[in-house]
Amino acid sequence: MNSRSGNMVTESNSQKKHACGKILQSNQTDREEYSFRLRNISEAGPAYDDQPPPEGSDHSYPYNTSLEQSPPFLKPSLDSSFPASSWDQSQTSSPLSKSPWSSHVVSGNHENYSYTGLMGSLVREEGHIYSLAASGDLLYTGSDSKNIRVWKNQKAFSGFKSNSGLVKAIIIAGDRIFTGHQDGKIRVWKVSGKDPSIHKRVGSLPTLKACIKSSFKPSNYVEVRRHRNSVWIKHFDAISSLTLNEDKSLLYSASWDKTFKVWRVSDSKCLESINAHDDAVNSVVSGFDGLVFTGSADGSVKVWRREMQGKGTKHFFSQTLLKQECAVTALAVHLSATVLYCGSSDGLVNFWENDKFFSHGGVLRGHKLAVLCLATAGNLVFSGSADTNICVWRKEEDDHVCLSLLSGHTGPVKCLAVEEDKATSSSDKSHIVYSGSLDKSVKIWRVSAMAVPMQPPLPQQQQQVENFNAPQTFPSIHSLSSQGSRVSQRRNY
Repeated sequence: MNSRSGNMVTESNSQKKHACGKILQSNQTDREEYSFRLRNISEAGPAYDDQPPPEGSDHSYPYNTSLEQSPPFLKPSLDSSFPASSWDQSQTSSPLSKSPWSSHVVSGNHENYSYTGLMGSLVREEGHIYSLAASGDLLYTGSDSKNIRVWKNQKAFSGFKSNSGLVKAIIIAGDRIFTGHQDGKIRVWKVSGKDPSIHKRVGSLPTLKACIKSSFKPSNYVEVRRHRNSVWIKHFDAISSLTLNEDKSLLYSASWDKTFKVWRVSDSKCLESINAHDDAVNSVVSGFDGLVFTGSADGSVKVWRREMQGKGTKHFFSQTLLKQECAVTALAVHLSATVLYCGSSDGLVNFWENDKFFSHGGVLRGHKLAVLCLATAGNLVFSGSADTNICVWRKEEDDHVCLSLLSGHTGPVKCLAVEEDKATSSSDKSHIVYSGSLDKSVKIWRVSAMAVPMQPPLPQQQQQVENFNAPQTFPSIHSLSSQGSRVSQRRNY
């Protein structure tokens, strides 16, 4: 154990509790509150891990259940162009409606003007929502229960269960669904061709055959913890993030074990394992031009270049975009504009533009607490935070403006998924945004890209975007603690 982690372990429990109390301003426990890791926590020992239940048979099952509706969103959209009187007030009469989906209907023809606001909530009292994936009319939700639920047209449709517990990442690849779990495993599910409500587990990454074959060769073992070795193709800590490359032939998995691994989707073979960071890797995204980006609890964002070598692949370190004191917690890529966005535990969103050789474009200041998730769609950027809000940003040439602050969750916003709203006219360019929270709900929003920017600016920001001349280090503003101490930012998310 290095001196840095040793100092953290020797801090008194009272100091840690005091600091964490300032961060959270709530009574929830550390492990329940967030799901990314801050610096040095990975070296403090295994006590922080969520312990999965004993392994059993994973299975799929259809749903035909009634869900409780969460209390409706009582405030109108913060888009000033949307009048409060246009909400259907009849929908707010019963906060415990038995319908799994309830819509706040805008009076009149909403295609004639920009509309941004809450449409409804999906609630199931079974755990915090940690992961989302959307594809067309389907939405997959993962939580700290054993269930992955499937929603079709915002109604309970199907689901499947794994005994691993916490589902930290979900990604859809055609008729297959990959789920990343707290136990370090990636499970593979396939939709039945006869019954789309049935999802059958068809394997895991790495495969059992690959693990057995690899175990016979001593050179395949690496030291994962003190006095403990494992084959290199296996993650030995929680899966934090999953992403597919441009043609969906490669799957990338990031883990708290400080590595990211490369898997060939066609045969589930692990092609590479890259020791990427000095601490937990909280996010990995595949970008443009064969580039892969990783963000870590060590405070850095790194760029990796992919090169194909015969039937294999090789990733080379390219550059470090950011090195800071606070943890990098989320990444997202704007493919059409070739921009990389990075959310941090200090509440900031940094971004870099590829067409300017990854020069630093600026900082989006819209949150008081850690940014837990990011998503992009069209010219919009969405940031979800531990402050329970979602900021909607619109990219305009070299600048970003804040369109809306979506407020409705009562817990940290942990995950986001965005789909095009096909029910509106093409000129409106609207999107359906799904937000998963640790308040155990998924909220559905309609967001118009044509909305008028917020006036005045967000309360905590004097300027929405600050431009810098490509700095490599950004000091923490310590927005998680009034004291700003290093101890107060070390947290098991």
